[in-house]
Amino acid sequence: MKQNKYDDNAFFEAYGQMARSVQGLEGAGEWHAFKALLPELQDKRVLDLGCGYGWHCRYALEQGAGSVVGVDISERMLQQARSMTDDPRVKYIQHAIEDLELHSESFDVAISSLAFHYIASFGDICRKVFKLLKPGGEFVFSVEHPVFTARSEQDWHYGEQGERAHWPIDHYQEEGLRDTSFLAEHVIKYHRTLSTYLNELIGSGFTLKAVNEPLPAEELLLRHPEMSDELRRPMFLILAAVKSS
Repeated sequence: MKQNKYDDNAFFEAYGQMARSVQGLEGAGEWHAFKALLPELQDKRVLDLGCGYGWHCRYALEQGAGSVVGVDISERMLQQARSMTDDPRVKYIQHAIEDLELHSESFDVAISSLAFHYIASFGDICRKVFKLLKPGGEFVFSVEHPVFTARSEQDWHYGEQGERAHWPIDHYQEEGLRDTSFLAEHVIKYHRTLSTYLNELIGSGFTLKAVNEPLPAEELLLRHPEMSDELRRPMFLILAAVKSS
């Protein structure tokens, strides 16, 4: 059984209080960087893996996408997405990303936001997406940065006065499962190095277009000065690639 924390009542309610859940894409600190890497979406067939509330699906529709398929394992996430979406161009599918089977070369663009670090094999994802994209199709996704996922604790080292002294990194080269805590809940994530992310993409046939380790959006820092510590280490990694034609 694939991990599905979002159908747990307590976890889902806690997630619903996060800024990115309440404010949408503008409440996500990395959205400005993710958006900048997206290709032209007019009339494109778009696949969103781990679509959650459907924010990226609706953005694609706003940009004129011809059709959008949003995939998520969570029934509750998709219920929320459907309640917020009123457009026949979008279809939501409840399915684990790892097991998804759709027609080859069905999409022009594949996107994913902060989903792949919950999945054991990134290489399998790359090969699946490569198959689903038409030649020249583009793949843009974000994950938690390897600097962030290296340790299971995923937290700062605190000084004697409780101040955030530094972000410790250990066991970076030891890829695999991390038993972590997120929203006060037990969550399984998978750590992999930056080189693994890049080489799996390249080895699957993609041509790398861009690598971004984004800073928080300036407007978020102005509204939330307590987020200034987020400038001290990368929390997100965003990659863009293309299927060679």
